[in-house]
Amino acid sequence: MCRYAAGPVKNPKLVLLGQEIRRLREEKALSQEEFAGLADIDRAYYGGIERGERNVAALNIIKIAEALRVEVGKLFPTLSALSRTMNGARDGR
Repeated sequence: MCRYAAGPVKNPKLVLLGQEIRRLREEKALSQEEFAGLADIDRAYYGGIERGERNVAALNIIKIAEALRVEVGKLFPTLSALSRTMNGARDGR
């Protein structure tokens, strides 16, 4: 059995972060490709951020916030949403 068949293991907290970033991008009616260009981030890497496959670096978070014209904190899900993801699960540390 190939352990890679289902794709990368996703941390639930990163999935929530990606969903929040996707929501903000979609509010601007931008495709992933258009937005990745605005943020100066590789499109494939950016797609991984939205899917929760990437533990995105601080500099890329800043690029995303600047391209969306929002405060960095707006990119993150609420603490209560993050806490709900961990009911019975560990965060991968």
